[in-house]
Amino acid sequence: MSAAWSDDLEKEYETMVEWRRYLHQHPELSTQEAETSAFILEKLKSFGITDIKTHVGGFGIVARIHGAKPGLTVALRADFDALPINEETDVPYKSKVPNVMHACGHDGHTATLLGTAKVLQAHRAELAGDVVLLHQPAEEFPPGGAQAMIKDGCLEDVDLVFGTHLWSTVPFGTIGYRKGYFMAAADYLKIHIQGKGGHGSAPHLSVDSVAVASQVVNQIQMIVSREVDPQQAAVVTIGKFSAGVAPNVIADTATMEGTVRTFDPTVREKVKKELASIVENVCAAYHAQGSVDYRDGYPAVYNHEKETDVFKKVMDQTFGEGTAVEIAPQMGGEDFSHYLLKKPGMFWFSGAGNPEVGASYPHHHPKFNFDERVMLVAGKAFLSLVNQYLCNSAIPELTEFAAAGK
Repeated sequence: MSAAWSDDLEKEYETMVEWRRYLHQHPELSTQEAETSAFILEKLKSFGITDIKTHVGGFGIVARIHGAKPGLTVALRADFDALPINEETDVPYKSKVPNVMHACGHDGHTATLLGTAKVLQAHRAELAGDVVLLHQPAEEFPPGGAQAMIKDGCLEDVDLVFGTHLWSTVPFGTIGYRKGYFMAAADYLKIHIQGKGGHGSAPHLSVDSVAVASQVVNQIQMIVSREVDPQQAAVVTIGKFSAGVAPNVIADTATMEGTVRTFDPTVREKVKKELASIVENVCAAYHAQGSVDYRDGYPAVYNHEKETDVFKKVMDQTFGEGTAVEIAPQMGGEDFSHYLLKKPGMFWFSGAGNPEVGASYPHHHPKFNFDERVMLVAGKAFLSLVNQYLCNSAIPELTEFAAAGK
């Protein structure tokens, strides 16, 4: 990345902080982000960007910065929805909306991409190719905004796609990445057990849905321990169990809800199949009926090998060796995975944790916050990738990619 680009981004830092804090004070839930979208649009127009599409996949915005010369097209993504959480921080820019909060850093993602866009627009004459800005709604609300944006054509003519998440459990100053599977597929399941209610003193005249459901919970844990290859990762968690109306009444029905996390698609399908089998057979053994409502969530995030290799080289060049650290796969989900199913690219964590500024709580916590300086790190990472792919990079892999793709 050129020193001029870096300097220009640093000059925008205070403005990026202002943008982030404004968005933090005015959060909007998934699929309801009308004002946030309008804010982003106004800023993009003020930078002089004119190729802008609105209402892409909902309130999404796709803007294109045209380089002076032909070349690759690189897409950069930031999401902008908030969560139904009541904020418990004491920061002066605390959310002004009751029970709605930017508790996952999406306000910082948006401010970062806006700052990056302003710099790139100012230096567009240096670009051999285009940059597409993907401002995405509804990442937190399955099926997610990425699918809808893709359906509306956000990846048309895009060669590569990159994204980052400001991550509070990775220390500030560290970039966390991984080649291959990085974040898990996140599926939802709901199990309904139909028994036969009755008096608590006469269980032999009833079919106890609680007892049956308890057996189901125990048995489905055997899927991971005995049905999945030990070298593969999987999680089956029941997080909600509802049954009963009184202590002396045998419950007629029981309902459970949970999540399944996997990486490999074959493991994902196996877990789904085994769940249905266990519910059916356990219920039959105890004279109950069972059903499973299984909903596929976001696919696993898979970072493409060549693009991840390039990313590591670029980060070493930009920040120095040792800044970009390969980390373990994460069981959390991200709908950025949909972009990577369509185009090569990768997704990484920009370390944002710093206890000294209160940035020590996990994502989705009511006291979540992040070290705002990470926006400069993430922005410089974006700029460095654009510079390498669109400004005559000397990295051999890029030359080969350009020759093959263009």
